[in-house]
Amino acid sequence: MLLQGPIADWLDQDWVQWFLLPGLAALVLAVVAWLGDRRRMTRSDPDAVGLMPWRDLAFWTSCAAVLLLAAAARGWVKS
Repeated sequence: MLLQGPIADWLDQDWVQWFLLPGLAALVLAVVAWLGDRRRMTRSDPDAVGLMPWRDLAFWTSCAAVLLLAAAARGWVKS
């Protein structure tokens, strides 16, 4: 690994690789989907309907983010 020291040791822990990093990615995706849904709700042309289900995407990714980050917090407390 390119990193050395305490950061490398921290990134090598299982709870970081399996729960924290995917949880943060799901959180970022949930925020992007929420912004997309917000943009869709405030569009000026109500007939310009897009194909992306932003509301559903925001809901499911926020659920995944909450579960993954809760598991990461549990792993952090145990370590």
